[in-house]
Amino acid sequence: MSRGKENDTGVSEFLLLGITSDPGQRQALFWLFLCMYLVTLAGNTLIILVIGSAPHLHTPMYFFLTNLSFVDLCFTTNLIPRLLVSHVAGTWTIPYTHCLTQMYFFISFAHLDTFLLAVMALDRYAAICYPLQYCSIFTPRLCGEMAALVWVGSGLISLVHTLLMSRLTFCSSTQEISHFYCEAYLLLKIACSDTRVNQRLFLGGVVLFVAPCVLIMVSYICIAATVLRIPSAGGRRKAFSTCSSHLSVVILFYGTVLAIYIRPPDSFSAQDTIATIMYTVLTPMLNPFIYSLRNKDMKEAVRRLFRRGTKPSQCCRLLGWSLRRSKI
Repeated sequence: MSRGKENDTGVSEFLLLGITSDPGQRQALFWLFLCMYLVTLAGNTLIILVIGSAPHLHTPMYFFLTNLSFVDLCFTTNLIPRLLVSHVAGTWTIPYTHCLTQMYFFISFAHLDTFLLAVMALDRYAAICYPLQYCSIFTPRLCGEMAALVWVGSGLISLVHTLLMSRLTFCSSTQEISHFYCEAYLLLKIACSDTRVNQRLFLGGVVLFVAPCVLIMVSYICIAATVLRIPSAGGRRKAFSTCSSHLSVVILFYGTVLAIYIRPPDSFSAQDTIATIMYTVLTPMLNPFIYSLRNKDMKEAVRRLFRRGTKPSQCCRLLGWSLRRSKI
């Protein structure tokens, strides 16, 4: 990093304290995180390939699921590889610029997750409450525009947070962060300059984070009211089954996030570091299983993909197709 930048901020690098200081536990955590990361890569890539290979899955719901799987891949990749390298090298410092870059992508992908889950809830609401008008509501053009909006919007929100964070100064050349990644909460706590603007923006970010959750809740209240009016038990069961996978992911993601972040920054504790693993590592790993095991169409598409014995070259073409569909 340049001397000018260090003079502006007062810090050249941060020291990430990680999850534990015990060498034996760190070795066990390395293998645990490595296995979880590989499962996350394999599971979410499989979701993208399966949707790309199955024409009957080229619908709005699975279009947004492709986006969600790609975001989960990026979300985990932003954190875990560096954590694994730190375990191997025994070096827990992170340069100032790398820290801000990691924070930017973390905030961006976190908002993307919330926005995509909200859009998927709207999709289920339209499909169940307005089945005859569904195809005219969720057109391919609208899906593309909504995907572009959430990607661009999340990037801009994160950019504002990062730029305001970059103007803060820190009291020494190396600052300790009691976490395994550059957490915005903790960066504000160790800053020496005035953080009032950042704190106000952070509160605004919390509103933007919670608003999709409220939209999801309202959507499912309307869905439940519509489903309960269906006369047959089989019809109600079928309608609810189309939402079960998405609802499971929402509960898993928002349950852990809200438990940690809907409170003052000063109350952040070491236990929250462990809880953070739930939504940064565990949730992206479990999402593909939730959507595969609780969805008949997905299970059948997975079986067909493996029965065909898709070759590596075909996988590359399918992955490229899926990402183009996702406007990535």
